[in-house]
Amino acid sequence: MKKDAKIFVAGHNGMVGSAICRVLQANQYDNILKIDKSHLDLRRQTEVEQFFERNQPEYVFLAAAKVGGILANNTYRAQFLYDNVMIASNVVNSAHLTGVKKLLLLGSSCIYPKHSEIPIAENALLTGILEPTNEPYALAKITGIKLCETYRAEYGCNFISVMPCNMYGPNDNYDPLSAHVLPSLIRKIHEAHISGQEEVVLWGTGKPMREFLHVDDFAQACFFLMKQYSESGHINVGTGEDVSIIELANLIKDIVGYKGTFRHDLSKPDGTYRKVLDVSRIKALGWAPRITLREGIERVYKEEFL
Repeated sequence: MKKDAKIFVAGHNGMVGSAICRVLQANQYDNILKIDKSHLDLRRQTEVEQFFERNQPEYVFLAAAKVGGILANNTYRAQFLYDNVMIASNVVNSAHLTGVKKLLLLGSSCIYPKHSEIPIAENALLTGILEPTNEPYALAKITGIKLCETYRAEYGCNFISVMPCNMYGPNDNYDPLSAHVLPSLIRKIHEAHISGQEEVVLWGTGKPMREFLHVDDFAQACFFLMKQYSESGHINVGTGEDVSIIELANLIKDIVGYKGTFRHDLSKPDGTYRKVLDVSRIKALGWAPRITLREGIERVYKEEFL
């Protein structure tokens, strides 16, 4: 990418989009197209087509999405499916129609089957049933992957898709009813700490294993892949290491300084038991994360709560 290339970051206000903007600007890419969703509804085909025709971006980072944790995914199933399918379809098609040089679509590790072999390699896609609690969101992201693949095969578009593990960082969602597990735990434990609560309730058994990546590391990976990777098929991005939910809760407890205990609400679902990605392909290309889980959580806690 030339330094003066016109780059559209869809979802620039979100956790991932804002991190990508920071990386671009740190590398002297300043010609970044940003538009709030109040002025451009990516779910509406005509609006998106007109935006692309008018602005003619050369590169696109598609980070816009409707996202949430287990409760939100399982409650607003139609919204998660419709919104994310429409966003991917409209942006990918408009990028094709206006001759975008390269597009990177952000996916999610929930695309993989519930009972995938661990670590989960890219070829596990569509080899089994999905986790029911987030199936609509996963189906929408799979559609995005296939849009990139089929537009590449039929039209020669240089469209790629990346599948991150669970992410966290600045501009995350800390709403306890809709947030992902890590930011939700930070907020719960922080509030228990400052209010003197004796216990914090954790959903499920605490035994499921999850992999976490700081969004700044992920943004660096996206920037790296936009420059270095142009192959068909999606690519995993993560640390390749996982931690149990109860271990994560205890790490946050230590960072926050909380002295209480945890109680497990076994009426709530655990979700997929273990989900850690095989990241050998991106590591072979020369990329690796730099921020440890403790360092990342300490940074987030200081930035968001202190």
